[in-house]
Amino acid sequence: MLFDLRQIHGERAHVERTFQPAVFDPADPDYRVETPVRLSMDVEKAGSDTFRVTGRVQAQLELDCGRCVEPFDLPVNATFELRYVPVTAESALPERQIGDDDLITAFYSEGVLDVIDLMREQFQLVLPMKPLCREDCKGLCPECGTNLNRAACECAPRWEDPRLAALKGLLDRQKEN
Repeated sequence: MLFDLRQIHGERAHVERTFQPAVFDPADPDYRVETPVRLSMDVEKAGSDTFRVTGRVQAQLELDCGRCVEPFDLPVNATFELRYVPVTAESALPERQIGDDDLITAFYSEGVLDVIDLMREQFQLVLPMKPLCREDCKGLCPECGTNLNRAACECAPRWEDPRLAALKGLLDRQKEN
């Protein structure tokens, strides 16, 4: 959905919308949108071509656990405050040092703000570094692949660090003597 910034008459506009999960890319490898997404945002002029956008995104995402690979739900209730400025040749410079203000600055082009991209960005910001279905997830057996949260396996995984092979050889010789 594109929000036309030129339609703001006065100083502020309020938007309340619900988006169906099909609007978001189902092939995204990081998450899947499970429930309708509620967006509430205020857009206000903060200069001749600068806009301040504040709001909230609420949804339910489905992630895959980083240990057992089982899907689990992550509720999203994210608030945001962004400053939108138009895309310029200067904003496309490849290398420059960013400042604190750059972290809340986003860009719009041709007088429209892409609301779907704004919500995708908020989803990415709430994703955990290592998604876990629960804190004590046991993961998968490295030998047979059994989900250790559901069942125990008969494997006796025995991993030895190859860097310590020389020390193991010394211990074996000591036992022989």
